[in-house]
Amino acid sequence: MLTFIVKRLVSGILLLVLVTSGTFFLAHTAVGDPTAGLLGNSATPAQQAALRAQIGYDRPLLVQFWDWLSHAATGDFGTSWRNFQPVGEQIALRVPVTLSVVIAATLLAAILGVLVGVICGLRPGGVVDRVLKLASVVLFALPGFWVSLVLVTWFAIQLQWFPAVGYVSPDQSVTGWLRSIALPSISLSLGAIVMIAEQLRNGFLQVANQDFVRTLRARGLSSRRVTTHVLRNASPSALTVLALMFVGLLGGAVVVEIVFNLPGIGSLTQSASQIGDIPVLLGLTAVTVVFVVIVNFLLDLVLGWVNPKVRDR
Repeated sequence: MLTFIVKRLVSGILLLVLVTSGTFFLAHTAVGDPTAGLLGNSATPAQQAALRAQIGYDRPLLVQFWDWLSHAATGDFGTSWRNFQPVGEQIALRVPVTLSVVIAATLLAAILGVLVGVICGLRPGGVVDRVLKLASVVLFALPGFWVSLVLVTWFAIQLQWFPAVGYVSPDQSVTGWLRSIALPSISLSLGAIVMIAEQLRNGFLQVANQDFVRTLRARGLSSRRVTTHVLRNASPSALTVLALMFVGLLGGAVVVEIVFNLPGIGSLTQSASQIGDIPVLLGLTAVTVVFVVIVNFLLDLVLGWVNPKVRDR
């Protein structure tokens, strides 16, 4: 098990270095000279040259890369080119907002997805199963921002159950915090619920037809215990989808945060992309990859516990 953990940690570190390095060079290639976006079109060549020297953009690219990488390894992502504030502090202020929404959406997707998947697996072709198939077609055909706008119109404007926009910190009001993340979390989780439910349903039906399940029934085990065995054998694929959904929800948070006016890393990514603030983009990339590595590492540990054959592979 120790070897299994060490391999996953090493692969995670390599992934972090490769992705952030690739993002560094791609960002510099795509942005080009960032001074125009930072100063505006009215800036003079002298002002642009002074800003390039101030942010170190006039140095060779490899020198800039090594300077950024060596500092990022210690947790220092530099300063923003827009407001010259530490990138790490700006991200730290916004990460709790995004994580609140994404974790809540993931929990909703896990609970409801498993519940619906088990019901559909136990009663294929039933009412819930048919509703799931219809929902999978409808939700994947609709744009995410449209779903968010519909939720705002119904539950925030017409029914006034939740606030339409804004974010309340939990240290100010736990109730206000829950109400402020409710609609964004529901909007993010709908597609994930359907995907997890479908994956679990398919795995459930596949496992339920195997010989060992018929043997368990022949031995007189109760339906609840048989269902537990089937669910444990069908869960790895659903867990993998759940982990992928978490990563996907981090990306989907950009749209949701714009619609609901949430001060998370999604809105920060948008503003940094518009003006070419490369240090902020690189810091956001590194933090996102760290989350991805942690989630995949935890997923591997859970899969290794559920199915020991995973550790052998």
